Amino acid sequence: MTILHRRSVLAGAAAATLAAPAIAHAQADWPKGPIKFIVPFPPGGSTDPIARIIQAKLIELNGWNVVVDNKPGGTGVVGASIAAKSPPDGNTWLIVFDSHILNSIWTPALPYKDSELMPVMQIGRSAQGIAAHPTRPYNNFAEAVKAAKAQPGKISVAVLAASQAQVLFAAMQKDNGFEVNTIPYKGGGPLFQDALAGVTDLSVSSLVNMVPHVRAGKLKLIAVTGEQRSKAMPDTPTLAEQGIKAAPSYAWWGVYAPTGTPKPIVDRMHAEITKAVRSPDVTQKFVDQFDMDIVLSSPEQFAAYQSKEQAFWSKVIKDNNLKPE
Repeated sequence: MTILHRRSVLAGAAAATLAAPAIAHAQADWPKGPIKFIVPFPPGGSTDPIARIIQAKLIELNGWNVVVDNKPGGTGVVGASIAAKSPPDGNTWLIVFDSHILNSIWTPALPYKDSELMPVMQIGRSAQGIAAHPTRPYNNFAEAVKAAKAQPGKISVAVLAASQAQVLFAAMQKDNGFEVNTIPYKGGGPLFQDALAGVTDLSVSSLVNMVPHVRAGKLKLIAVTGEQRSKAMPDTPTLAEQGIKAAPSYAWWGVYAPTGTPKPIVDRMHAEITKAVRSPDVTQKFVDQFDMDIVLSSPEQFAAYQSKEQAFWSKVIKDNNLKPE
């Protein structure tokens, strides 16, 4: 799996069409009718606009009838279930956020099985950010950890329920010997409402949603969770740079199809989404607006990544007896 960072992405984008492999003709009668991108979240956030940017480019490049169908509910479970139960004819695709792969861990009695959805590709990833309200005295996360050790449980941290952020904070507390009051929220709207109002001391979110508030001076970014500093916020140190023991954590976006979707169709859609994302204007939007590292992994690479991530975060969830809310 090759991750393309800003410089290499932008330099290579102009030659994107030359880089796309020749794909054997998919079934001659595909697509039949509209192609549906199910987004298991409401409009807003990051998954919906990413799906709509890809939708628009596919329409432009191929003349296809592509629609985005928002099916929110249950941290993505409702939409994922609809996609899993859809006919595997290449007309239905699921575009998800990273929390998708945790659903089967949080909720053993899901209305669908992971095996009913086949990984198609990871589109890209972005580190998460940890921010403090401007009135709080923490200029970096190490200072917040020091305060949390002095007064266990006093510092409150807003996270999305059933998210990597919730699991990450549980692991960090255990590995670094501090205790905070982690508050799970059911959506980004209420999370940021409280974070911006100073109801919570710290908040964790993908940088996509956090950076606008930081630039407006309404939040203070004190750490990023990736292996490297953020392109959008290069002055903010990583957790590792601050001496915090933590596995690198990323928000990411991916595509799935109902299991049984014919391989020629999956290969064709993979190639077309790759071409769309590598189009210079789309690449620029994803890099600038979403602080995204473009990934575009193969189905096999994405399946291996999902398996590895599920095994790692599942152990953290079970070791800490975490609940989604």
